[in-house]
Amino acid sequence: MKNYISILPIAFLALLLISCNDIKKSNYSKQTDVEVKITTYTAGNHPGKKLMETKCYVCHNPSTDHDNRIAPPMVAIKSHYINDDTSKDEFVNSIWNFVKQPSKDKTKMRGAVKRFGVMPYQPFSEEDIKLISDYMYDFEIDEPEWFKEHIEEESNGKMKHRNSGKQDDTSASAKSKTPADRGQEYALNTKKELGKNLMGTIQKKGSLEAVTFCNKQAYPITDSMAVAQNAYIRRVSDKPRNPENQANAKELGIIARFKKAIASNEKYQPVTEIESGTVKFYAPITTNSMCLQCHGNPEKDIEPKVLTALTNLYPEDKAIGYDVNEVRGIWSITYKQ
Repeated sequence: MKNYISILPIAFLALLLISCNDIKKSNYSKQTDVEVKITTYTAGNHPGKKLMETKCYVCHNPSTDHDNRIAPPMVAIKSHYINDDTSKDEFVNSIWNFVKQPSKDKTKMRGAVKRFGVMPYQPFSEEDIKLISDYMYDFEIDEPEWFKEHIEEESNGKMKHRNSGKQDDTSASAKSKTPADRGQEYALNTKKELGKNLMGTIQKKGSLEAVTFCNKQAYPITDSMAVAQNAYIRRVSDKPRNPENQANAKELGIIARFKKAIASNEKYQPVTEIESGTVKFYAPITTNSMCLQCHGNPEKDIEPKVLTALTNLYPEDKAIGYDVNEVRGIWSITYKQ
């Protein structure tokens, strides 16, 4: 078996394209000591649900089939971190304790670490992770059809399937999607598809192959998702790796706005513009520590063999020199209202 612990950081080259950072930064008010109160929340309006979908599902998507997983589904985390007498505070705090500084010593999922490696550090906020954990504890979350049987068989009956909680009583049609909701959905769906395909390639063929894969497959996958969703989808930048991803004047202005907001630690929303029945949606693509493997400082962050491959494939490459939590580009999506 390959040593996934050693290749996983490079495996997250998938985030060169898609970033594990949120498309939409949390817009919820901070609470004292990051305490969470959900007395009036339903499954449909709990902020933790959308945060989980945007922050976690690229790797932990419940719709991914058993053999193509790149990380355990979120229900596996719930099952491992809850027992018969676990309180909500204990569950929420234990999840945050691991996510803020992931390590083999802290995990309660040694089987997952053996198969997928330790989750790489990402700059998630305590507020967001605790909202996600709060939602997981109180509500029944989406899970794969195969999971219940899988966890009981794999653990020889020692691990229980745990996914109790209130159910989502809102139908898909109960809440109409806004143009901004649709834009975010298109971006997230494309992000997931890119991540699934690239991660699978890396785990089977290695990290260096990821660079070639991105060069050959990123456009076809993005285009196929655009056709499937009846939208025009682009990923553009002021410092593109591929010249075809150069942002236009309008997009450069939006990138500058996102850069200013994020650098100042200000809250922001994706930009949604509607004109004559056509919607234009823009959301930032931000870097985390894993992105620096191909977008960081060439002298300290990028391995020589990766830098050589990038130089050969992208002789006009401008997409280097980034640090964590910087805007590398934006999603630029156009669709009918």
